[in-house]
Amino acid sequence: MRFKKVFATIGLVSAAALALTGCTSGSPSDSKDGGSSSDSKNPWTVAESVSLDGSPTFDAMKKRDKVIIGVKEDQPNLGYFDNVTQERSGFDVDIARWIAASLGFDENKIEYKAIASANREQAIKNGDIDYYVGTYSINDKRKNDVDFAGPYFVTGQGLLVKKGSPDYQSLEELNGKTVCSATGSTPIQNIKENFPKIKTQEFDLYSACVENLKNGQVDAVTTDQAILIGYAAQDPDNLMVTTGPLLTKEEYGIGLPKGDDVLRAHMNKTLTDGGDIWTKIFEKNLGGSGITVDQPKVNAY
Repeated sequence: MRFKKVFATIGLVSAAALALTGCTSGSPSDSKDGGSSSDSKNPWTVAESVSLDGSPTFDAMKKRDKVIIGVKEDQPNLGYFDNVTQERSGFDVDIARWIAASLGFDENKIEYKAIASANREQAIKNGDIDYYVGTYSINDKRKNDVDFAGPYFVTGQGLLVKKGSPDYQSLEELNGKTVCSATGSTPIQNIKENFPKIKTQEFDLYSACVENLKNGQVDAVTTDQAILIGYAAQDPDNLMVTTGPLLTKEEYGIGLPKGDDVLRAHMNKTLTDGGDIWTKIFEKNLGGSGITVDQPKVNAY
């Protein structure tokens, strides 16, 4: 199947992303109110006396007195871990924290696990993590193994190239060249299935693709444009995002164990009834353009 044209909403998200300046945010405080104090950067509060009858995943969280969340940590502005400051930041990380708070878990009750794209379904199925928030596109194949809450964000596939490279307007222009993405990711599968004349390279982490791009080992990196903008903002002298149209519509969801309908319903209700929390998380991590991006409507996945 060929790539579909993205919807107007995606263009709006893209426009907002193009104005990013690479800002990151610090970790939230470990205060009991989870960010309700006036000097906190967090717009959510930690719920008390939460009960989710019929959710085995929530029961496991309560028994161990902590929530284990799968994340990315190499995606600036989305899911990032600073080895120097030991802080996590990004839009996805804050979405994960908001969900944890809705379940009654403050930051000091969260354990993060960095999970590569190719291992996400297995980590959820094995019970290694309670849920996953990390640029996790919802698709039918994945829904055979896991469930999704959301979507909580909408974006589309783009291209990152070295500064001075052609401003590719379509993937066909990369025939005969090498494009890199994360192993098991939706973008690399799209290229393999629809553009056989393009050579592909895969790594567990997008950051490895970016390093290979800088070194001239690959000609472009492809994934969701929101991710690529973060890398370009970190190194604008050497990297750029092409200005061509986005190549897909991608909906990010929260991955959770298959069949835990009670937990999924709770997450969807949290996203739906959160007031301006989503907008504040967006502005904190992906703002700076002056463009208002609406939170996507939650679907009954």
